[in-house]
Amino acid sequence: MEIPVYVFTGFLESGKTRFMQETLEDARFNAGERTLIVQCEEGLEEFDPSAFAKPNVYIYNIETIQELTRENLEAARKKYRAVRVLVEYNGMWKLSDLYDAMPEGWVIYQQIMLADANTFLTYNTNLRALVVDKLTGCEMIAFNRAKRGEVDVMAYHKIVRGISRSADIAYEYTDGKVEYDDIEDPLPFDLDAPVVEIADQDYAIWYRDLSQEQKKYDGKTVRFVGRCAVNEKMPQDCIVVGRHVMTCCVEDIQFSGLVLQWKNDGSVQNRDWVRVTAKIALRYHKIYRGKGPVLTAISVEPAQEPEQEVATFY
Repeated sequence: MEIPVYVFTGFLESGKTRFMQETLEDARFNAGERTLIVQCEEGLEEFDPSAFAKPNVYIYNIETIQELTRENLEAARKKYRAVRVLVEYNGMWKLSDLYDAMPEGWVIYQQIMLADANTFLTYNTNLRALVVDKLTGCEMIAFNRAKRGEVDVMAYHKIVRGISRSADIAYEYTDGKVEYDDIEDPLPFDLDAPVVEIADQDYAIWYRDLSQEQKKYDGKTVRFVGRCAVNEKMPQDCIVVGRHVMTCCVEDIQFSGLVLQWKNDGSVQNRDWVRVTAKIALRYHKIYRGKGPVLTAISVEPAQEPEQEVATFY
């Protein structure tokens, strides 16, 4: 049985409990389904089950990361015979710990981040890696307690868009009104050009956009500079080309590469820099272990290492 999971993230006192409380008070969301709340963090505000639109909502507390296990989660779900789960997640825990602990059949349907507009910039400065961790997979971030005229929305916009181009951004002001971020972010390359030229400084932005919106790149021809990953385990008719990308800090640098369909005659070695011109097609490839952007080479030429070896979003 598939169990829908709704994840609410954010740091302490960011408004997670209140947002979840209001969600469960809405009869359009809470029509009486047996619902399990997995509460991994308790702040000053508490749930008020008497105000929920319908009953059949049960709360299970997890106090330490060691308690976050498949066995405990599934045991709690079975105890209350829940058919869906809402998770109030601890902002100091990495989301990968939750993903690893999810029992078989549990599927994330939605992930929302809540943030106090008055403290978010401080958290971003001091706990940047955890901010990135929460923003990477969220579908919406809601900045609450915002004071109209005092919030520099561009500062928040840049932080979010530096991590995710797809997350919706909402501002909940202290006067009760909610506004959505409608700032446009044009891509720094021309997607309508016969050959989409990716400048060295734009690789990280391009790779993220390609990863999040693969369909719009299907059939496009691109040209970029990347580093080759070649080893004997790869199929003989392809290599991987990409760049090391840093999202927030040195600790999170990772190689972000793409499958290039091209028969290497031995002229290209592992870690060589090349300028690739290739056509993108979305299809299955065993290196991806699924469907992904497969590049078919038009030309592969030696290239100079970029001035900045590690690609960033800044």
